[in-house]
Amino acid sequence: MEKFTLGVEEEYMVVDPVTRELKSHDQKIVEIASGILNDSVKAEMHQAVVEVGTSICKDVDEAYQQISHLRKVVSDIAKSLNLRIGAAGTHPFSHWSTQLITPNPRYDEIVNEMQEAARSNLIFGLHVHVGVADKNMAIHIMNTARYFLPHIFALSTNSPFWEGRNTGFKSFRTKVFDKFPRTGIPDRFEGWDDYKNYVNLLIKTRCIDNAKKIWWDIRVHPFFDTIEFRICDVPMRVEETIAIAALFQALVLKLYKLRLQNLSFIRYTRALINENKWRASRYGLDGKMIDFGKQVEVGTRELILELLDFIDDAVNDLGNRHAINYIHTMLDQGTGADRQLAVFNKSGNMTSVVDYILDETLKF
Repeated sequence: MEKFTLGVEEEYMVVDPVTRELKSHDQKIVEIASGILNDSVKAEMHQAVVEVGTSICKDVDEAYQQISHLRKVVSDIAKSLNLRIGAAGTHPFSHWSTQLITPNPRYDEIVNEMQEAARSNLIFGLHVHVGVADKNMAIHIMNTARYFLPHIFALSTNSPFWEGRNTGFKSFRTKVFDKFPRTGIPDRFEGWDDYKNYVNLLIKTRCIDNAKKIWWDIRVHPFFDTIEFRICDVPMRVEETIAIAALFQALVLKLYKLRLQNLSFIRYTRALINENKWRASRYGLDGKMIDFGKQVEVGTRELILELLDFIDDAVNDLGNRHAINYIHTMLDQGTGADRQLAVFNKSGNMTSVVDYILDETLKF
């Protein structure tokens, strides 16, 4: 029996508390954290980014405790260096061109290959791992779960600003990341062997050197026994992160249970799912998505409520309803993007937005 464990990774911006600009921490946060948190804190390609990751968590409560602890410890270390950390998909006004790249052969290789696409990729995401050891089952769940990715992504939207401008998008982070190859909604695979053949072809033809350079919105992890969901902006609040993680966990269990009963949700093409992803990026919770079964537009909030009904029995099995229930708060209060925009519309300046992000990141 699969255990549907959780792993959560968050990427934070490192901010100068005076200018509110992004600022390099020269990996000092990682160096100090390694003595406290072992390998739970890592460097990223840009020196103004720090990444944290939980260990394998048996349930959402353990994930909540670990993410809260990681945010606090990393924040305390940053403050000791006269820096701050914040959780949002993009910084409201800092420009990527002024930010330093972390010296590392892997990052040097990526920048050399992808040039401005890599240098400008100064974004902050949330990755959620759900444990599924059976690779063929994991591929089946990945194929089916693709349909629901835009719905859950809409809940996470937290990047309305880019380089000092209101982009008009609730998640501009995804537009920045689109410049990378092997991103977005993946195609459908017949099974694990089909997927391995794809990866081996890319390696053989020197497109990639390993499967970690496949950066899809969902992937069967090449080294861990997990399905990794990568589509979301990093949320501002811990409760948002955990609600989204619980939603991914329950969705995986629901699709697993259907498969055991020889049942499945309808699988739609990448081209159709991308229509909903674009709408989620542009409008967040305030837009409409396409119900492809009925071939009509439906309000995004309504579709999320339908998703909650769909996974309800899995929520009971996992005992994570207390985390899932926060999604109703998110639907009522709006996403991080909605709240950032509200602060900007009231204050008229983006330093107030950064202050709001920094404050919300540590509310738990």
